[in-house]
Amino acid sequence: MDPLLPEPEPLVSLIEALRRLPGVGVRSARRMAYHLLQHDPQGADMLGQALAGAVRDLKHCARCNSFSEDEVCGTCANTKRDPSLLCIVETPADQNMIESSHGYRGLYYVLMGRVAPLEGIGPRELDFDRVIKRATDGVVQEVILATNFTAEGETTAHFLGEALGERGLRVTRLARGVPAGSELEYVDAGTIAWALMERKTT
Repeated sequence: MDPLLPEPEPLVSLIEALRRLPGVGVRSARRMAYHLLQHDPQGADMLGQALAGAVRDLKHCARCNSFSEDEVCGTCANTKRDPSLLCIVETPADQNMIESSHGYRGLYYVLMGRVAPLEGIGPRELDFDRVIKRATDGVVQEVILATNFTAEGETTAHFLGEALGERGLRVTRLARGVPAGSELEYVDAGTIAWALMERKTT
């Protein structure tokens, strides 16, 4: 419910900006705004500068599509990683969860989304052509589909599995130790490590 008293325009703008965060409604955004302005103005300034700096300085890695300060990120440039393995995830957060399992030493490709027809997001919007080009570079031998076990994640894995399988690549999927409906970001590292070890051919 909107407040009865009018709010200053800068405050309204801050609340609207905070509402862009996932899971944040107008009430939560208003509480955050009041807290920052009243109790932590220095933190508010730091947050603003950090956001502006990230938007200004970060780009997408030319190899894996994750965020990077450089043309090629540190993970892709690491010669100690196994270039014959390519793990496809939906988000950088999912990439971090796979990495935290300590069960994977290959390379990644980050989709920055998932196929969601009801939202108008299909293979074209996720630039599947680029994904396929990356996976068929002649070095990759196995592609691990590590999209989330949600309806959208399964649809994404199906599309990719079909396209990559037709090109002669070995395509595997995380084992079902990850609960149905789960997002990797919220699954513990031990479960992810097991799911990687027990991955199945699609």
